[in-house]
Amino acid sequence: MHELTGWSKDLTVEVAGRGVVAHTGSVALRVLADRMGLSAAMSSALARRDVVPVHDRGRVLADAAVMIADGGRVMSDLAVLRDQGELFGPVASDPTLWRTLDAVDARTRDRLAAARARTRRHVWSQITARHGAIPASKVADRDLGRTIVVRLDATLVIAHSEKDLAAGTFKGTWGHHPLTAWCDNTGESLAVKLRTGSAGSNTVADHLEVLTAALTQIPGSFRRDLLITCDGAGATKDLLAHITTLNAAPGRRVGYSVGFDLDERCRTAIGRVPEALWENVISHDGSPRDLDDAGVVELTGLLRESVGAHGRNDGRTIDQLKTWPKDMRVIVRRERPHPGAQLSLFEEVDGWRYQVFATNTPTSIRGTLGQLAYLEARHRAHARVEDCIRNAKNTGLGHLPSKHYKINQVWCIAAAIACDLLAWLRLLCLTGPLAKAEPKTLRYRLLHTAARLIRGQRRRKIRIPETWPWATELASAITAALTLSLPA
Repeated sequence: MHELTGWSKDLTVEVAGRGVVAHTGSVALRVLADRMGLSAAMSSALARRDVVPVHDRGRVLADAAVMIADGGRVMSDLAVLRDQGELFGPVASDPTLWRTLDAVDARTRDRLAAARARTRRHVWSQITARHGAIPASKVADRDLGRTIVVRLDATLVIAHSEKDLAAGTFKGTWGHHPLTAWCDNTGESLAVKLRTGSAGSNTVADHLEVLTAALTQIPGSFRRDLLITCDGAGATKDLLAHITTLNAAPGRRVGYSVGFDLDERCRTAIGRVPEALWENVISHDGSPRDLDDAGVVELTGLLRESVGAHGRNDGRTIDQLKTWPKDMRVIVRRERPHPGAQLSLFEEVDGWRYQVFATNTPTSIRGTLGQLAYLEARHRAHARVEDCIRNAKNTGLGHLPSKHYKINQVWCIAAAIACDLLAWLRLLCLTGPLAKAEPKTLRYRLLHTAARLIRGQRRRKIRIPETWPWATELASAITAALTLSLPA
């Protein structure tokens, strides 16, 4: 028994420490917001004529984003920064934060979006300077090179109290149904629209709004080669028609890879595919899977030139994709279902599980990129957006702090900025495994670290304990943030 409890035998406690600060790693996030010009840009966006507040509103919103990135869930968590004045200086009170969020109207949200876009241009120039290029989006054992990938997806945020626009969701829960957009290359949050819980998954107007906002966030020089992905819930004719018009701009290629409905026409076409035409599917390591386990084939020709469609036996050829973009291709993947998989009646009879998607990538583009197996692997990578959303829910998006929709809408913007700060920390200040770490890991290993704050020669110095396993990485991250170039 002594071996189990002896560790605390010689412990005592007293309140006598001085110069000890916690959450030291959050300094790097706050410095990033300042050095990248985000704090100043938001200050200009939130400024009001003839109003000089005690706490600059850009500083308040930047601190709110730092607090959220640090793990804060409600506005009162801003005390994490405020209670450590030796390190962070004067920090706004909770009522001041509330007033800052409440003062943001539609026009101010547009100015904040423009401020974020200007900041992102500088951030991407810093990323390019450090890495040589914006990180490529990974597909199986390859990557998409210079293509910037924008992923759209909606999620549910449960409301446990009375909140504006909270409503029943399609899953039988109660809350909101925000629509988000993410940059797969960098992990940044490009746009988020807070919607009522009953909002549809395939609402065209919402998708067009979020996509437009997301593309505006991408620096102009990187918009020449884009890929937009979403699942079948968001794939609509109007969305693909809009993307097709973007693709028509000179010097710009905008591709899409979206889920497609396994409807009657697709089921009929699948039944007409000869077994010899099925091709191997690429696994995550780039090796082909056995055809008895999975396969992929294109249905475009069968759908464009269907004979006897819809029960007709008069021999006429019918284009079942007539109302869809002319360059759209429809590709289907099949695989043996895993135990417990929910299958449709068609799949239960057939014995395969099917997933259909549509793309406008031509066969000839970039050689192997036009191959069916690689296009299928590229679309399968859309699942990474679920990781972005899961981390975002752990970074402010999963808990809306106010009853008022207006406050929660701006909170979502602060949460998006928090996701950006964590992405910038990984890309600009970290190396090794931490450069790919999720927020929970970063908080434990870096952001929440306690240290000594000592003064001398008119300077302050953070002294991190040598015994902390990630002391060197934390010191390097803060130093890297402090030495980043300011925007011109």
